[in-house]
Amino acid sequence: MTVKNLCFLGWDVGGWNCDKNPASRDALVIVDQSLGLIGQPWRGNLRETLNAASTPRELINHLLALCQQRAFGDERLVMAIDTPLAFPQALLALCQGEPVAELGSSQDNPYLYRETERWLFARGVTPLSPIKDMIGSQATKGMHLLARFAPHISACGQWQSHCGAITAIEGYPSPAKRSQQFKALRQRCQLGDWEDALHAPKPRQQDLQDAWLCALVAWSLNHAPDNLAWPTADMPNAEGWIFVPKDALH
Repeated sequence: MTVKNLCFLGWDVGGWNCDKNPASRDALVIVDQSLGLIGQPWRGNLRETLNAASTPRELINHLLALCQQRAFGDERLVMAIDTPLAFPQALLALCQGEPVAELGSSQDNPYLYRETERWLFARGVTPLSPIKDMIGSQATKGMHLLARFAPHISACGQWQSHCGAITAIEGYPSPAKRSQQFKALRQRCQLGDWEDALHAPKPRQQDLQDAWLCALVAWSLNHAPDNLAWPTADMPNAEGWIFVPKDALH
């Protein structure tokens, strides 16, 4: 399927050295504005791809190539990334010798969870913590991509490259699996030979399904924003925001 300028990529993030991990690797799925699959899904380790790219445009070209799609040079990419893209501000302050006054339950601990995560906890969603749930490798990998290729915070939860070619947000596929709105989106997708693998994945294809759901989150940012929960006015920009389907919240 031809790339028509604007592409929506989901990235389920593996650890920095996930090359031989059978259960969890980087996975990429790209869809177009009509929810058609671009190229084919990819699974592996993005570390060397991140090393090889020196500009946002080069990164886009490399990501398209991994998915067996030729780049035309004018593509813009909206990415939804399944990993924390910032650390809690209270934790960073602690590293500077500035502790909070008191601490309570685990899910309310500002060292362990950002404001966006605590907001989701209160609404029936249970995101992981990069501090206590052993996903620090994945989190730093996502943050590395932002720092190198999309460092500008354009709005809470949205990072962009200075040239505007890449927009990156944080997605969370688990709530999308129980969303009726996303069920309808999944049925609209044109997946070709990948229909079965993405709708009913085998254990080693689970990260591909998560990447696909993230691609639908990225697509929704532009085409169905009312389907997503958006940051509240008091959410700290530096901590970002986890975009999830609104109808998956309690």
